[in-house]
Amino acid sequence: MPSSASVAQPVAPIAFRQPWIRSAGFDGWWILGPPFLALLGVMVLPPAYRSTSQMPLWAWVGLVVLIDVAHVYSTLFRTYFDPVRRRRFRTLLWAVPLGCYAAGVALHWAGGLWFWRVLAYAAVFHFIRQQYGFLRLYARQERTSTASRRLDAAVIYAATLYPLLWWHLAPPRNFNWFTDGDFVQYDWPTGRALLTVAYLALLAAYVLKEARQWRRTGHFNLPRNLLVLGTAASWYVGIVLYNGDLAFTLLNVVAHGIPYLALIWATSRPPAPSVSAGSAGRLWWHGRYGLVLFLGLLLGLAYLEEGIWDGLVWREHGAVFGWFQHLPTVTQAHGLALLVPLLALPQATHYVLDGFIWRRDQ
Repeated sequence: MPSSASVAQPVAPIAFRQPWIRSAGFDGWWILGPPFLALLGVMVLPPAYRSTSQMPLWAWVGLVVLIDVAHVYSTLFRTYFDPVRRRRFRTLLWAVPLGCYAAGVALHWAGGLWFWRVLAYAAVFHFIRQQYGFLRLYARQERTSTASRRLDAAVIYAATLYPLLWWHLAPPRNFNWFTDGDFVQYDWPTGRALLTVAYLALLAAYVLKEARQWRRTGHFNLPRNLLVLGTAASWYVGIVLYNGDLAFTLLNVVAHGIPYLALIWATSRPPAPSVSAGSAGRLWWHGRYGLVLFLGLLLGLAYLEEGIWDGLVWREHGAVFGWFQHLPTVTQAHGLALLVPLLALPQATHYVLDGFIWRRDQ
């Protein structure tokens, strides 16, 4: 007869915990919530802003300058401002800007459209990969089959690629990524229909998989599913359902920029108990006014960059960038080939560095 020590004891089931990045409240408001808040904003827009190229100045400043451009500079807090990563990525942090500038000059020299087209597709890749990155973060605790993980990845990629491919196969829209003609477009209704059928089939497979998993385990990964739903809804509504510049920009910028800013803040700032007031590891934005310094620097850099753009190149928003109108406008092709890639360098560097700074061991 076996001893009592060898008798198998029943194992209590492990309680399921939602895989929040920081907390339910933080993730809900700042990472998962922005697409749904942007959708709500689009729903209350006057109809003209959902179907025309009209963009109020206040909306352009709030969305493009204060969110889109500002979020580009937040990469500084995970690279150049972090002494540990600055040493670790020393070569990369010099090579990437130099390489991006050289490539940008070469492209602009070949033609301005080539420069903007390559930058637009680099931005698209960056936007898509961000959603996949969040998916992996929210699936990090799951023990599911390879097929299930592949379906999750296919759905998050499809949620972004389907609207983008639909855009490529549609007539010219009332919005663009950076400038007119930066996307290659060919009006093909049959192609759009085929894409739609394939996308709906993939979504149906995902819903069925989630239902089966919930019935089998009783677990429902709330943040992962909110991420998929928010991504699919915001990209579809902004690109396919509506044809307005403000609607597209609102959904595109808010759903991408605010979660990125939140992730930078959450991962570059340690939990409060881990850093004492006199800790040598404390960084300058970890203090009482850290958030003010963080946002203030980003907004200041964004305003400065857009002001220089407007003064030297665009001349479109003098009411916002009055002082910058004293700058000389650059119109010569050779001057623009050197200037435009330089002004776009923060964006290009942001896109490239983002492929390195979120790896698990970094």
